[in-house]
Amino acid sequence: MPEPTRTTDPTGDAPSPNSVQRFDAHIAESEIEDLRARLVSARLPETETVFRPSPHPRRWDQCVPLTDLVDLVDYWRTDYSWRNFETRLNEIGQFRTVIDGLGIHYLHRPSPRADATPLILTHGWPGSIAEYVDIVDELAEPTSPDAPVFHCVVPSLPGFGFSDRPRTTGWSTERIAEAWVTLMRRLGYDRFAAFGGDWGGVITTILGGRFPDHLIGIHTTYAPGIPGASLNELTAGERAWALDAEDFWTHRAAYAHQQATRPQTIGYSLVDSPVGQLAWILDKFAEWTDTRDSPFETIDRDRLLDNVSLYWLTRTGASSARIYFESHDSLDPDLRVDVPTAITMYPCDIEKYPRVLSQERYRRIVRWQAARKGGHFPSLEAPDDFVTDLRAGLTAILTRCRT
Repeated sequence: MPEPTRTTDPTGDAPSPNSVQRFDAHIAESEIEDLRARLVSARLPETETVFRPSPHPRRWDQCVPLTDLVDLVDYWRTDYSWRNFETRLNEIGQFRTVIDGLGIHYLHRPSPRADATPLILTHGWPGSIAEYVDIVDELAEPTSPDAPVFHCVVPSLPGFGFSDRPRTTGWSTERIAEAWVTLMRRLGYDRFAAFGGDWGGVITTILGGRFPDHLIGIHTTYAPGIPGASLNELTAGERAWALDAEDFWTHRAAYAHQQATRPQTIGYSLVDSPVGQLAWILDKFAEWTDTRDSPFETIDRDRLLDNVSLYWLTRTGASSARIYFESHDSLDPDLRVDVPTAITMYPCDIEKYPRVLSQERYRRIVRWQAARKGGHFPSLEAPDDFVTDLRAGLTAILTRCRT
């Protein structure tokens, strides 16, 4: 089966090992036509046996309802435009470089201001660089002249999107963090700030703990404490957060165990069926967002399909799942973070940790925020609020660094 066309960047010369190459995404039209044909011919199951009329918070008891999926598949086939997203990525500025033998894709949105701070923003699963395309302009060139500014770098994780798919084991979160340091230094950013959630939060934590000489500070929405910590001294609210995280891993994390133990098996379905890929991701966007009935109460339908299409058109359903095989439950319990750290916990995220637990690992917290609303994808659910919070956290970090 032929590979999808990913880029148009004929240089004529082989790139040097440390070079950065401009990347212009252009998926072949035949791939888009194939997607539409598969959507037309998709075989779907019967309606779930817990059917309830919308709106109802328990419509998703057996996960993605048939009526919701049929509507979204029809929209994906007839009205959605991949080319709009492709154009947006090219407008921001896309590049690729080879690190440790693997091609890494990233967006680079530099600020025109000389006082800008380098910032790397790392996504997780089932997200992608689509999580940040709506905020990088405001971070790099804010509407308010008094706002802090940032040179934004948004890499695609190995095996995701337009980054290469590893052909051997070993691309763990530790190795990815090391690659991010190489990437930033290659761009001329010897010291930088970092943000991330989900796997991006793990990688951001490792950056702060393993590479303090290169990190100005970190901001994360994932801030786990030390395994085995006692819950005895927690308040009722703090205990509820901790027990909810425990319940999530006990009862709601089958997807993670599947991808950690059998990524190749689920990968066949994800790479062969666009409806399967859509449902696999939509399920998480529905459960992990701050909504009552549908993720589209807060997340733009086209942006979610941008995210799903990126997985589908680059055929990375299996390779992206392997990050769980490489790194599931592998964050070093002895890792400590001593660079300035900002932490934001969103009320509908899947893992919320009380400060009293997080501060055992993150020993220099300069800002702790429990947001009023939002879930696992805050940059997509409430981008304006997210940017405000991110700026506040990074400002606290930069202020601490100057004192």
